[in-house]
Order: sequence, then structure tokens, then C-alpha cells
Amino acid sequence: MTTPRTDQSNQVLNEILPPHAVILYNDEVHSMDFVINAILKSVPEVNVEMASMIMLEAHNTGRAVVVDCPLETAEFYRDRLATFGLGVSIEKA
Repeated sequence: MTTPRTDQSNQVLNEILPPHAVILYNDEVHSMDFVINAILKSVPEVNVEMASMIMLEAHNTGRAVVVDCPLETAEFYRDRLATFGLGVSIEKA
């Protein structure tokens, strides 16, 4: 059995692997369903409801945070989303 992480261990983890935000930009080329499916195929921890909210936020405001995660994982998700032709970047969270 594992013990849950404490706030202190989370703080240490964030210092070692600082979180980065994967940013999705509004897409005027692809359909909303296409963008939702691209998110679902690219980021395993996102469900349909979350993907829909991310897509709508990007559509309405021009950008949305898909996920916050360590840099290496953020780069992987960014690259996967980019293979679908979506505008995406990474920013330090």
C-alpha cells in the first residue's frame, strides 16, 4: 500500500519538475468535433467533458490550457496535438 503525497512532497516535486501548461489556440480550420477528438487522442487524462470545455474556451477566448504537467510530458502532448494540425504551445505554469 502506498501513502498519499503530502503538500511538502508535492512542493519538492514541483521544484524538481516545474509544471508547464500546454496551450491550445483557437482553430478556424478544423471542426469542433475534430479538435475534441484530437485532444482525447493526445492527452490521456482528459475526458470528453473536459475536452469539450477546453475546445470551447479556446474558441471563445482564443486560447485554453489543455493540461499542466512536467516539461517533458508537456512537450510530448504539444507534439501529439500538433500532428493534428492544431495551434499549440507550452508555457511555464
